[in-house]
Amino acid sequence: MDKVLMKGNEAIAEAALRAGCRHYFGYPITPQTELTAYMAKRLPKMNGVFLQAESEIAAINMVYGVASAGLRVMTSSSSPGISLKQEGISYIAGADLPALIVNVQRGGPGLGGIQPSQSDYFQATKGGGHGDYHLIVLAPSSVQEMADLTALAFDLADEYRMPAMLLADGTMGQMMEPVVFGEHEAKAVEKPWAVTGTHGQRPHNIINSLYLKPEKLEETNLARFERYAQAEAKECRWEEFMMEDAEYCVAAFGIAARVSKNAIVEARKRGIRAGMIRPITLWPFPKDAFRAAAGRMKAFLSVELSMGQMIEDVRLAVECARPVSLCSRVGGMIPSPEEVLASLEKLAGGEKQ
Repeated sequence: MDKVLMKGNEAIAEAALRAGCRHYFGYPITPQTELTAYMAKRLPKMNGVFLQAESEIAAINMVYGVASAGLRVMTSSSSPGISLKQEGISYIAGADLPALIVNVQRGGPGLGGIQPSQSDYFQATKGGGHGDYHLIVLAPSSVQEMADLTALAFDLADEYRMPAMLLADGTMGQMMEPVVFGEHEAKAVEKPWAVTGTHGQRPHNIINSLYLKPEKLEETNLARFERYAQAEAKECRWEEFMMEDAEYCVAAFGIAARVSKNAIVEARKRGIRAGMIRPITLWPFPKDAFRAAAGRMKAFLSVELSMGQMIEDVRLAVECARPVSLCSRVGGMIPSPEEVLASLEKLAGGEKQ
């Protein structure tokens, strides 16, 4: 097993290569450009295909083409670039194709800024393009998880025949930490639907997302959502931190979760029994974990680098059984441990009154 010091963006790229990805199509944008540069350097030496497309729109449609052939393929970008890819992502989802899309988020809306953000949560988890579809959305909170969840994303995309997204914030992309790369054995998944040539042995496969008969489109959507239901039942992932005797639960992912851990440790020193549930899959969202905790919590606190997006899923999960508050910074700012601690103290003080 290899242990190396890497940026988060580079860890994603290396993990993708080790997971069998040999096709990458993208376009440079801060703060994920190191990922593109890494692929540009490595893929040609591995008999792979790297192509800097003329635009984000072109890149995602190239992904569509390679995914149709049943090969592992990925693209990466940051928030404005992901917005440009949304039509293509909808087409990929509508054609039931596995692919990996990486979003290393920056502030918005619009061009916003190049500093870290988590304000693409709605876009990723609610479907940024048109139609009824989902992406598997994985949220790393360390450089090690940038690598581990990349490999997992490819496996889940293949297993459920749907696109997966790695949703990181800019801090995760730029942060350097030690990473251990083990040997990744990709799950063997048959792809009889792929466009690979018939060799005269089967009917032609046609990859398409157009259904002119409404009955057929309804049937296809219902079948797709049956697979989504299987993913929701089997693939929810989360981490619990100091939740055994907690009275106040923090919900956070990415860099916000790392900040929150420090705040929780300090809160405990001050007599506030705080803990955290960190969603690792943002879709499927770990609703059951929050619902189970709701019966013994006094309140929840959602810590985010947004104006408040994941907080809506937390509220839905706890079914309004307990109050859910927000601690957030936006525009590229990151909540400090002191700010999270102050929010926890406010919750605890309000409970005592």
